[in-house]
Amino acid sequence: MAAELSKAWELFESGDSQGSMRVLRSAADRLPPAEMAPLVAKLAKGAGFEDLAEASTALTARPGEAERLYAYGYACIERGIDAVAVPALREALRLVQARPAVAVRTGLFRRKPKPQAARQLGLRRVLLELVSALEGCERHTEALAVLREHDARLGDWPDRYLTVYNALMCGQILLAREVYEALPAPEGIWVGPGQRVGRMLERAAALPPVDDQDLRGWHYVLTGGLLTTLSPHGFDQGMSGRWAYLQDDFGHCRHGLERLLAVLAATDRRPASVGLLADRGSRALGLAAAQLLGVPTAPYQPGTPGVLVVAYDLNACDPTVLAQLHERADDELLFEHATCWTDPPAVTADVSTLLGQIVSAPWEPGLQFDEDGGPQEAEPDQRSAEELAEAILAATPTAPEGDGQTPPDTEDTLIAFATCAANWPATGPRDRIRSAGPVRSSRFA
Repeated sequence: MAAELSKAWELFESGDSQGSMRVLRSAADRLPPAEMAPLVAKLAKGAGFEDLAEASTALTARPGEAERLYAYGYACIERGIDAVAVPALREALRLVQARPAVAVRTGLFRRKPKPQAARQLGLRRVLLELVSALEGCERHTEALAVLREHDARLGDWPDRYLTVYNALMCGQILLAREVYEALPAPEGIWVGPGQRVGRMLERAAALPPVDDQDLRGWHYVLTGGLLTTLSPHGFDQGMSGRWAYLQDDFGHCRHGLERLLAVLAATDRRPASVGLLADRGSRALGLAAAQLLGVPTAPYQPGTPGVLVVAYDLNACDPTVLAQLHERADDELLFEHATCWTDPPAVTADVSTLLGQIVSAPWEPGLQFDEDGGPQEAEPDQRSAEELAEAILAATPTAPEGDGQTPPDTEDTLIAFATCAANWPATGPRDRIRSAGPVRSSRFA
């Protein structure tokens, strides 16, 4: 048994199911699916995932069957463990490809190959599921390679749409445009996704990203939103302008609002009011924004003309409200201070201050440093939203100090970008963009 699989079993037997699954996720490509399946079955039973437990048990009993590998991979995707699904679906695809043509008798003495439609349908089904698993792991380059290898067997929707999407997500704009322009008009459920990648390509043509480290450029292409600040830490060590962890403060909140005001002024946007969201952090930030803009506030109501909706973290907001923000009027803007890039919110904002994996708001408990530089746990700030808004307004706008290795991120650079973003604010539904796209960043496991 491989050392990694042994470690996963040890963690499971010690009661650490989450740790066991983490090991399986990280080692999945190096372990035969049938060897992992018995442990996956036990983990699935413990989590109450009977479908995955059954598929894992079936694969253990007969490991060399494409159908069982496919069913196991499918169940893994359904339960959110795409990384474990990938090797099983790769093996299923290999087996389906290797199947010989089946001869059938067509006359007394003659035989000819059976039509290949059934085989091709099976291959396509496995192929698309493998692509889905790779997309779930944000392995878009691999997904694109698989799609291109089997292009002759692909249909247009969704097959070659997936080629367009994965080409965009790994930075191949020219290929994405070439395939997209050859597609017929989408119908039914594919109209929305087709329009979404079409808008991405329009933005890429209007304002092409500089390279695969142009976080602001790619954020705009993929989401239609403007990113107003870049993390000043670890740019060349894998972060590329995103935060892994940030202990936020009132000065940085004020800095984010000042950057928002700069974007609004540069693009000649004049909100008539600020829509307040119910959670305390968003309400505090919204009240501060309204003071700086000199406009009234009111609880957010969908479709309010000229409203600027302000959120601290959309993942902390009422899901019902987020559903209402999915489609917004042309003059309705959404601002989010801390956008999670590893678990993107259900809707994308028109303006985001920062992209972070874990952001601790100034009013939440977190680490502080005493006079001697020692870390200590800070108590949560229990003040009301109105009092927090006053603290934000009283703070000096300051960006976090960096390591000196990050390219300059001046307000002039942001304004120049915003004025060139001809298609901003975005139109159409503000879909969740689950992938980090071509700009890769290090993340916590």
